[in-house]
Amino acid sequence: MEQPDINDIPFPLSPVVPNLVEGDKVIQFQCRKGIECWNACCSNIDITLTPYDVLRLKNRLNMSSGEFLLQYTLPYELEPGGIAGLKLKPVEGGSACQFMRPEGCSVYEDRPTSCRYYPIALLSMRKQHATTDTAAYAVVQEAHCKGHNEPRSITVDAYRKEQGVEIYDELGRGWRQLVLKKKSAGPTIGKPSDRSLQLFFMACYDLDRFRQFVEHSSFREVYDLDDAEMAQILGSEAELMQFGFRLIRQVMFSEPSIPMKADALDKRLSRKTEREAVMDEIAAKVPPEAITRVDPNDKYGIQD
Repeated sequence: MEQPDINDIPFPLSPVVPNLVEGDKVIQFQCRKGIECWNACCSNIDITLTPYDVLRLKNRLNMSSGEFLLQYTLPYELEPGGIAGLKLKPVEGGSACQFMRPEGCSVYEDRPTSCRYYPIALLSMRKQHATTDTAAYAVVQEAHCKGHNEPRSITVDAYRKEQGVEIYDELGRGWRQLVLKKKSAGPTIGKPSDRSLQLFFMACYDLDRFRQFVEHSSFREVYDLDDAEMAQILGSEAELMQFGFRLIRQVMFSEPSIPMKADALDKRLSRKTEREAVMDEIAAKVPPEAITRVDPNDKYGIQD
């Protein structure tokens, strides 16, 4: 496979250019209970979660998305001052995965994308002027992993199917495209507003809260969606998640795909003016020293 130009990979520069392979590449690998390195990779984790990973895990654990985020994840910046990513939080005071058990992974059927792929790495690349992303693969070979010594040969495509990554790739592609688009666009779209960054986090990771946001009457006042469309969007979490990716593209990158009501802006401006008038009236009656300011960095301060 033709190796990529390092400038075409929309991720932080690395001194190592990945050796890309096609899906028909034959690898030698097997991970099994009883292997010498069993649980070694789960003892020192650095696992980035996709939105679909969060959806699967929070449902597996019968938790709301907000509860799962607090207990099992750590946010980080995918780029300085930009959109947020999530990593799986290790055990308190250690580096091991919270789901690791002596017998293996306690959430194996719903394990994250990167765990399923290992030792294959999925590389999604998008050239600056391309209209779509390109998927490629790379083989990761770490010194501690003895799975490469196992006498089993399998193609990358067959391994992906065996590990059940196809549905994860399909439902995570919209998120990967958003990340790639933001990184490749760089300063051409300017710095996203705080509210658009908050929307990105909520729509991607806090799906239960995003559902409340979409179900709110003020959302229907802005977006022109009929009852059938809303029923489809709210009918499954996967549909809601994909709708969230569309909404982010519209808000952050001005790619309209969700119709807006013609008078929506006028109504919002009118309400804003009314609210400001009321607040001005209240503020005029309150001594300046009694006024406290709301935290401007409220993560979920997405209000009409």
